[in-house]
Amino acid sequence: MDEQLLEIKEFDGIGYLPLIDFGTWRVAFLRYIDELIPRNINRVERHVETDEVFVLLAGKAILFMGTGDESLEELVPIVMEPCKLYNVRQNAWHCCVLSHDATILLVENRNTGLANTDYCALDDDQKQVLISAAFREQPGEWD
Repeated sequence: MDEQLLEIKEFDGIGYLPLIDFGTWRVAFLRYIDELIPRNINRVERHVETDEVFVLLAGKAILFMGTGDESLEELVPIVMEPCKLYNVRQNAWHCCVLSHDATILLVENRNTGLANTDYCALDDDQKQVLISAAFREQPGEWD
């Protein structure tokens, strides 16, 4: 098929990879990576210029949403269900825990990056919420 009519992309590696950029938007895959092991997650992020859509395609994932404006007040685990769209609103604190076999489709602004993303460190209680939820919802995954 002529690539001017149809572009086909795939990714079976680890981590995050933008696959298709067009105009102002981007489609990417997020797959398991060691930085997303519950014990390794030390911060949440928020995008100050855009929403970000998450779709669980395979495996298990927990989307952690944070309340608070300038700093993180509470961390709430949302167990993702396959093929549902989770639209993380602009300026919403968030992070994800993925099982080893998970794949998440992401849709975001093409220019989403360090220049328009804020980070907030997790305190010990918030880390414990994250770790406890991951072990509860993904038993055996992190032993």
